[in-house]
Amino acid sequence: MSFLRNYLNKIKPNFEEDGKLHAFRSVFDGFETFLYVPNDTARTGVNIHDAIDSKRIMSMVVIALMPAMLFGMYNVGYQNYLAAGTLESAGFFEIFCYGFLAVLPKILVSYIVGLGIEFAWAQWKGEEIQEGYLVSGIIIPLIIPIGCPLWMLALACAFSVIFCKEIFGGTGMNIFNPAIAARMFLFFAYPSKMTGDQVWVAQDSIFGLGNTLPDGFTAATPLGQVAQGMTPDLSVLDMAIGLIPGSIGETSIFAIAIGACILLVTGIASWRTMLFVFCGGALMAFIFQGNLSPLSAREHLVMGGFAFGAVFMATDPVTSCRTHTGQYIYGFIIGAMAIIIRVMNAGYPEGMMLAIFFGNMIAPTIDHFVVEHNINKRLKRGGTK
Repeated sequence: MSFLRNYLNKIKPNFEEDGKLHAFRSVFDGFETFLYVPNDTARTGVNIHDAIDSKRIMSMVVIALMPAMLFGMYNVGYQNYLAAGTLESAGFFEIFCYGFLAVLPKILVSYIVGLGIEFAWAQWKGEEIQEGYLVSGIIIPLIIPIGCPLWMLALACAFSVIFCKEIFGGTGMNIFNPAIAARMFLFFAYPSKMTGDQVWVAQDSIFGLGNTLPDGFTAATPLGQVAQGMTPDLSVLDMAIGLIPGSIGETSIFAIAIGACILLVTGIASWRTMLFVFCGGALMAFIFQGNLSPLSAREHLVMGGFAFGAVFMATDPVTSCRTHTGQYIYGFIIGAMAIIIRVMNAGYPEGMMLAIFFGNMIAPTIDHFVVEHNINKRLKRGGTK
């Protein structure tokens, strides 16, 4: 690694104030700070210095997403071979390679479009390249169906970066989670490609792998079956394992749990938010169980994108609550609202993404009232009116 460090030091003057490549300073800075922790420190004011920065935090979140992504790739291949009736004759490697080739273009399009806009925006504004899209760029492909066209994905990524991030000031200033914004954009702009029974299974063979399925092939998710008045022929364990139709990275609770452990052990995600999303969802599901909903609380928590949203998106440190008390309230509201949307609105059987979107909207208000309450409590304690 010393060779790489020396090489970067050698070419760095070209990107400085008077260098011949000064116009691309933001691009160079983005690559350098991705590889190495910057040596620059604040010279004035009171600051806390640490060896980890936001790029390292984002990289850890990407690592935590790896189990869900890898399982999602396998499940994409699994669903294709299962639908074609050739599962028994296919090996693990063949199934995974098909899923890998099907999912990889979506990840590439997400990063190329999103990071391309980030780089262009930084160059235009003369600012540092923001690192937040390192996480959004992989989450967005994981929360969409495999049948979503690449051009739609590109459009959604552009919308989320421009209108839900950059116009607010970039990473750390955005009100809404960019991945949630991309999912919401696709759902409301192109609902036929985000819901229904024809978008959850890859339909075509790729480089001789997989199977080309007949036109009109359908496969409903468990939540889709419930919305249609049917009872899923799956156990809670089956849904937790995740070899079922669904968005690419949202089906396996076990894979998501591995990511949750990584985030909690490293202290990157708030356990308060994560825990109370599940508490709110479980309580509301228990209230609705019976006449209003045929599903138990356990089934609600392992179906759809509930667990993925609770672990990777509700805990986003930028768009969620920052106060400890606020995190309890914020998480509980998201979990409860997700179940309410699922049960009360048959046209939107998922619910989790919309709940997080509304949670992002009210998070600053929750923090404001928590802080004001603490201030008033301390004033009363001190005898100050």
